[in-house]
Amino acid sequence: MKHLVLFLLLGCSTLSAQAADSTLVFTSPEPESIQTGRSSMDDAWGVDILLSNNGFGVAGFYRHEYSRDLFGTVIFGLAESKDDNEVEQYYYPGYSFIRGKLNRFLVVPLHFGVQYRLFAEDITDSFRPYVNAGVGPTMILVHPYMDQNTGDQIEYFSSLGKARPQYTVGGYIGAGAYFGADMGSLSGINIRYYFIPVSGGIESLINDMGKRERKSEFGGFFITINIGSAF
Repeated sequence: MKHLVLFLLLGCSTLSAQAADSTLVFTSPEPESIQTGRSSMDDAWGVDILLSNNGFGVAGFYRHEYSRDLFGTVIFGLAESKDDNEVEQYYYPGYSFIRGKLNRFLVVPLHFGVQYRLFAEDITDSFRPYVNAGVGPTMILVHPYMDQNTGDQIEYFSSLGKARPQYTVGGYIGAGAYFGADMGSLSGINIRYYFIPVSGGIESLINDMGKRERKSEFGGFFITINIGSAF
């Protein structure tokens, strides 16, 4: 009888130890940012290449992450602008002339904006759509297209030396997406509409009736290609 009691006690102790061992929980050695797919990089910078009917532009941007969905942005750009009524005539390769054109315009905006990511819970990180908007001061460099005395066209960089600035406030709204699963880089496309009004307008060209026309809106639609990296 004594041996039977001892055997039963040893068996119960073994079962208790096995039950205790089965309750152990093992945690992953990987950091939380890897488990959740979140990137610890909350700042980014890069360049925007701007394309529109007005010509070519380029901008530099800085982006700061406030949450997974909300970002703040600063964009400093440089883009051409022209009058919608301009008609460029080509006389021989490498030379063109716009009849009646008085001034060239170079738009230099500094915009502070927000960017909001869409459908973060429903779409994979390899496709990250968003909407964005911004506002800020804008300088317009007005430089002559032709010599008022001779009527001859002034070379572009020579006319820049005669530029005079005009100041206004502008903004934009847009929508776009970043592509690729690498959260350390940014590559995507954004379609924006810029609002850059100038009160009273700026002389742009002389029409066929001999009247001087003024341009009062220097914005428009832009297709923007984004290239950047996070850090």
